[in-house]
Amino acid sequence: MALSALTLGSCAGSADAPVVTDADIVPTLTPAEIEAGVMTPEVMWKMGRIGSHSLSPDGTTLLYTITYYNMADNKGTTAIFTQPAEGGERTRLTANTQSASSPVWSADGSRIYYATADAEGNTQVWSMAADGRDKVQMTSVEGGIESFGVAPTGEALFYTAKVHVTDIRSERLHTDMDKSKAKIYDDLMVRHWDYWDEGDYSHIFVAEIKNGKAAEGKDIMEGEPWDAPLAPYFDAAEIAWNNAGTTLAYTCKKQTGKEYAVSTDSDIFLYNLADGTTTNICEGKDLVGYDKYPVWSPDDMRIAFRSMRRAGNESDKERLMVYYLESGNIREITYTFDYNAEDVLWEDNNTLLFISPIHATHQVCRADIAGNVEVITSGDHDLHGLSVAAGKAVVSKQTHQQAVELCSVSLTDGALAQVTDVNAAIYDNIRMGQTEKYWVRTTDGKEMLTWVILPPDFDPNKKYPTLLYCQGGPQSVVSQFWSYRWNFQLMAAQGYIVVAPNRRGLPSFGQEWLDQISGDYSGQNIRDLLAAIDYVSAKPWSDEERLGCVGASYGGYSTFFLAGNHQKRFKALIAHCGIFNFESMYGHTEELWFVNNDYKGAYWDKSNATAQRSYANSPHKFVKNWDTPILIFTGEKDYRIPYTQSLEAFTAAQLMGVPSRLVSFENEAHQVFKPQNSVVWNREFFGWLNKYLK
Repeated sequence: MALSALTLGSCAGSADAPVVTDADIVPTLTPAEIEAGVMTPEVMWKMGRIGSHSLSPDGTTLLYTITYYNMADNKGTTAIFTQPAEGGERTRLTANTQSASSPVWSADGSRIYYATADAEGNTQVWSMAADGRDKVQMTSVEGGIESFGVAPTGEALFYTAKVHVTDIRSERLHTDMDKSKAKIYDDLMVRHWDYWDEGDYSHIFVAEIKNGKAAEGKDIMEGEPWDAPLAPYFDAAEIAWNNAGTTLAYTCKKQTGKEYAVSTDSDIFLYNLADGTTTNICEGKDLVGYDKYPVWSPDDMRIAFRSMRRAGNESDKERLMVYYLESGNIREITYTFDYNAEDVLWEDNNTLLFISPIHATHQVCRADIAGNVEVITSGDHDLHGLSVAAGKAVVSKQTHQQAVELCSVSLTDGALAQVTDVNAAIYDNIRMGQTEKYWVRTTDGKEMLTWVILPPDFDPNKKYPTLLYCQGGPQSVVSQFWSYRWNFQLMAAQGYIVVAPNRRGLPSFGQEWLDQISGDYSGQNIRDLLAAIDYVSAKPWSDEERLGCVGASYGGYSTFFLAGNHQKRFKALIAHCGIFNFESMYGHTEELWFVNNDYKGAYWDKSNATAQRSYANSPHKFVKNWDTPILIFTGEKDYRIPYTQSLEAFTAAQLMGVPSRLVSFENEAHQVFKPQNSVVWNREFFGWLNKYLK
């Protein structure tokens, strides 16, 4: 139930009746866009984006959000909808004056809980009848809440809110110097993702519900200098009520300073409402990596959660674990299953359902507590957000040709049936390119799944400029995703073939394939990337004289490295927030477990041969070979791969006399989210490619 970004306005309670139409917030295609029939950045930003969703307890009604963006206002509006689960017309339940998000059903399906702003503009918990009437503000938390969850009994709720715990700012530490602007630290981490540590932490509050209103909340982490849910994403799915409403399970990483910066060791804690005690269920269990996302069984006797084996490896296998409350024992359920478990829920007291990435797709799976795993669905698609009620199930589905829509799924045979059609006007008028699937032989004799996205109206008798897409992460699967930042259809629509390989280091092909990249950034995975582009560029419809290489984050690193090691393959390069200088990256980044795991150590550890090999192959070591035009994007609020990495690369390109351009977004971090920034990003992106590849 994590909250999406809110556009705040007048009080949602002013509109009591449901809103039947959503025409006032849905952008429409212009006649020129319809006539052209081509995906453009402007068309893409007119698409409605389905967010959180769930089935009503009786399985008859879908509850979900759609976000629409207004380009002129540079912001989006999120509205709440219901729709018959078998399909039909949707009904909008919230007005267009502000966003409303994170809707969930009450246990009996009579009411819907959600988040929106109060009259002062602070986000609060609200409830409304299932038909959208009788909107009631439940909380009145000073400064507002960040996320929430209502107990199944309806008698209590939790909410999360920022709490000031430690003094960092100089005006607090030196009260006679109230105009001083300094932050003073004695330990790590000083900043995270896109914000500086100023001594504020996300805490969980529990409040009793009486007559539909929440009482004053109790901070169950009072005085504790850590976050729940975990920074930097603050995903409220890391917190869960038991069905009796007596105990709260939550994820927390109760570490500070250097220990926090170098370790991923989070645990699952149980807070007992009756006596106020907190218990760590992972303590003494040899669980030293991420332990997250607790989910209670229907009888409250077991808790399922996801666990990584190794501290410091944020991309280890996500094992499905079950904790037995009576004995305190923990059992690994997916021991023989070589794939991750995500979106876990209980089908009954002895059976679990989850989503797993398998061969660059995401499928629904079932496991019993004995560890027998069954893959239920199949096909080239990404399925997420499984919701089950009254024997029915719904998932979100996306492919390279279609953004998220909701589908019913048979838990017997895996059959899918689309229920929503949010972007029908786009698909009816805009031509999409098709995806081909290849298994490319790598230099070490393996088979690598590679997607090739073709331009709309593809003609095999023509030759097309071709782009090698380098995935970020580095451990993020190149699946059937629809991205609003790096969109394959958008690239294909401009006349480019897109080559998207699942190189070494990506999940969904087993743990050995995933682990290989750590300590070998410049090795086999780079050879995998080149094997993919060499394979496709040899096709008669790919122009090997017009090849480009593009990527973000680790993909940006890949582009920087290939800039000095591509043997004249590419005519244009684009890197977004990439790693350029391993030594300065080690000192600039915040989550040190990442560089420790992937570089295998610090640059000053001369006795560590693997780490020294990593630093010896840093992209900045090969600038002497740079001769290919390069466009560099960065966000000035990016602290994961700080913008200084991009500045170093741009400086090197300029001094080497390489045609280069730097686009630095002052109000973006590691990704570009704001509508107008995105359009500018795409115009610069395609302007650069068109200049050098067409």
